[in-house]
Amino acid sequence: MELSMKARDRPLVTGVLVALAGLGSQTLYATDNELVPAQVVSTPEAGSRQEMYERYLEFPSLVKGASARPHWLADGSGFWYAEGMPDRTMIFKVDPVANQKVPLFDVDRLRRALTLPLGHEPPYEGLPFDSFTFLEDERAARFVVEDREFEIRLATYEIEALPAGSPAERERLTPQLVRRAFPTTEPDLYELRSPDGSWFVRDQDNNLWLRSTEDGRLVELTHDGEELDGWSTSDTKWSPDGSKLLTRRVDSREAHRMPIVHWLKPGEEEVEWHLYPLAGASQPQNRLFIVDIYSRQQVEIDVGDDADQIFHLIGWGPAGKEVFFLRLDRLMKRMDLMAADPSTGTSRVVVTEEQETYVEGLRFYGVADNFLTLLNDGRFLWLSERDGWTHLYLYGLDGTLVRRLTDGEFPVNRVVAVDQDAGRIYFMAQAEHDRPYDDHLYRIDFEGGGWRRLTEGVGQHEIAFAPASTYFVDTHSSVGRPPVVELRQADGELLQVLSTADVSALEALQWTPPEEFVVKAADGETDLWGLLYKPYDFDPGRSYPIIDFIYAGSQSAVVPRTFTSSRRAVFAQAMAQLGYLTFVVDARGTPLRGKDFQDVVYQNIGRHEIPDHVATLRQLAERRSYIDMGRVGVHGYSWGGYFTLRAMLMAPEVFHVGVSSSPVVDLAGAPEPSEPYLGLPQNNRESWSYASNLRLAENLQGKLLLTIGTSDVNTPFAHTMRMIEALTRAGKKYDLLILPEQSHRLSGASARYWRDAVKDYFLEHLRP
Repeated sequence: MELSMKARDRPLVTGVLVALAGLGSQTLYATDNELVPAQVVSTPEAGSRQEMYERYLEFPSLVKGASARPHWLADGSGFWYAEGMPDRTMIFKVDPVANQKVPLFDVDRLRRALTLPLGHEPPYEGLPFDSFTFLEDERAARFVVEDREFEIRLATYEIEALPAGSPAERERLTPQLVRRAFPTTEPDLYELRSPDGSWFVRDQDNNLWLRSTEDGRLVELTHDGEELDGWSTSDTKWSPDGSKLLTRRVDSREAHRMPIVHWLKPGEEEVEWHLYPLAGASQPQNRLFIVDIYSRQQVEIDVGDDADQIFHLIGWGPAGKEVFFLRLDRLMKRMDLMAADPSTGTSRVVVTEEQETYVEGLRFYGVADNFLTLLNDGRFLWLSERDGWTHLYLYGLDGTLVRRLTDGEFPVNRVVAVDQDAGRIYFMAQAEHDRPYDDHLYRIDFEGGGWRRLTEGVGQHEIAFAPASTYFVDTHSSVGRPPVVELRQADGELLQVLSTADVSALEALQWTPPEEFVVKAADGETDLWGLLYKPYDFDPGRSYPIIDFIYAGSQSAVVPRTFTSSRRAVFAQAMAQLGYLTFVVDARGTPLRGKDFQDVVYQNIGRHEIPDHVATLRQLAERRSYIDMGRVGVHGYSWGGYFTLRAMLMAPEVFHVGVSSSPVVDLAGAPEPSEPYLGLPQNNRESWSYASNLRLAENLQGKLLLTIGTSDVNTPFAHTMRMIEALTRAGKKYDLLILPEQSHRLSGASARYWRDAVKDYFLEHLRP
């Protein structure tokens, strides 16, 4: 049951005002203290559309095959991969030299041999496992079925059941969770295993601890950590011999902490304090160390006198003689590649990157590992955006530039392999000007010559090279082309197609590819690329409402480029099946299109994004008579929640219904990562004030639903509270969905409830 309660003439809303369309259910609304049935939204096709919506939410699982991940053999001569998972698993062995692919196991023979030790026929129809370990020079294999371990002799198919390991033994060999990530969109932090497999390292109770894989004993490695001034294993790196750690200590005593109230605890509520550095305020102070796990000696690395620095630990150089890390100033205008002596802590600057605006900005956290590629001859490859486009440069370890390797108005994204014997560098780049987001594999030599594209097919390519860089596996697709896995020689010559996706389940759902489009930005000059999704029963003679699925954060380009992509894209496509048009566009201010394209946001967050989305909408409608500009919605999460509010408040004549989820509201009340774009709040008050949505509350005209989890540590509950207070003071009606104990990453029943709430809100207020 969802209720709406009114107090005086200003809404104080609990729950969400939605009807469950097409499900034959009723929603009750509170009106003058009486519960009355709400009108149920329905259309003649509501049932079939609802079913299609549910099926399209399963889109990734409806694409079978073409997900081969190569496991290269010890000598690099070939690899094996599994496909058909989980019910018809096959494992193939590939010999690139002979260009042969054969089943590695005789499935029927293995299943018969496994029946006796299992006590019943194995599950499924194929192999009952999708991973294994070779033994005895590939004459035997070890695998797990139903939590039991077996060994098989590949010549005779004799199977031996190994003694069952205890839960404690299995736990001893498995990396344990250290803590959930902050922000929660990042990976969780797990223990890090040493190179020889003897130890796991973790931070616990403000200190570093080792856990033995042999007997599970815990060894406290440091003893001087304190509350809010402790050791952290975030991006810690083991030395090659496993004797030392490159790690950090973080002093957060002066940084802001916010309360997370656990409302569902039995008895009294519980308050947890979470680190949440605010823009313009004190930040955590990082110090870098080398810690010897045997002597316990701590060597502090000289990182300079600036307290407000950002570090990314890269790792150990050749023979462990130096460690490397990236150092950025607080506003990210300068980035240094640093090298340090692990025995003394003495450091030196190897390369410096400086920008008048920022070096990568928030995107830095996603690409930091791409900048440096160490070579075994005392040189390294370096990625730099110094001329406005990211390109490859060759340096000596003394910081001397040897030469620039690539050039042009396109970005190089990452190095994927280097064959120093052949003098070739393999890298991913977006160098096709007619399709600027397509990511292909290219090759170049160390002199900067021999440029060659090695992959075919529009879209995105995921590359896995053989250890000797003689062959590679290419998994590629586009939004309209299902995945294909190919085996190619290092020169790009196709050897064979290993796997092609089966999309028959999609074809049965009348699936058609989304429409790729190119429009002009609000400046009338810049090309913007996007996707338009249509319902399965699309009729160009009808009129359709349209929903903008917006993100617009300056760290990410979010328009899907592969066949099965983000949850945002899956949801947008599913919503279209209910009778909507939905679209996604990467407006100015997003990455992957060069420095000028992204620098539109510098000191201008919130100024150009919505005009670009409005320009997109109007151009789409000009060319497509079936778009109803009188029924326009917008939906986004996190940064997308911020820009959903921005759209409803900056262009209320365009956007009529919005669902803003976990929204950033006022950037001055958000973490410090906005600083590279806007500067410090105290030094640039005009830009920070302009970016706030609070000052625009009086502009709201349409229907707005706000959703928030009470334990969100990315965009706190307080943000939503401030927004509804501003709306209340402006006398504007809004709807609100609160999800207790949910953080930024919704889960379980709350995630399903939220998704249904978003769907139903649009069905009620933006009827297809």
